[in-house]
Amino acid sequence: MLLLAGYGAASAQNGVMISTKEGWHKIGETKVDFKTESDEITVVGADRFSSIKIKVTEAPINLVSFVIYFENGTTQSVKIGMDIKNPGETKEIKLDGGEQDIQKISFVYKTVANAKDQKAHLELWGYKPAKKSDTK
Repeated sequence: MLLLAGYGAASAQNGVMISTKEGWHKIGETKVDFKTESDEITVVGADRFSSIKIKVTEAPINLVSFVIYFENGTTQSVKIGMDIKNPGETKEIKLDGGEQDIQKISFVYKTVANAKDQKAHLELWGYKPAKKSDTK
């Protein structure tokens, strides 16, 4: 069991988010390869977002699905089931329940063969909405 936990920690890619400004922010990234067909990105810091999207560069992938794990213990499963070209991205995915703190995201993908056997670079982007001002 410890070996399995160690493998998960070794394969995870961390994203540290410090900005609280409104807009899209890159919150994590990973290189996907021909050896595994799943990966995860752990998000720490200012991790409250209302939407996410996935960007792909360097090589295409078939993004099957992903699961968003929120800090409150709930999850959101998203089925994509499509090839994402290089460069390309998913549509914006709104988070269930609106703005939430993201703990991590686990991806399931299939590597798409390419002429140079390149590994895809996957980026996780999150949208931070405008801060609500106190009105009295």
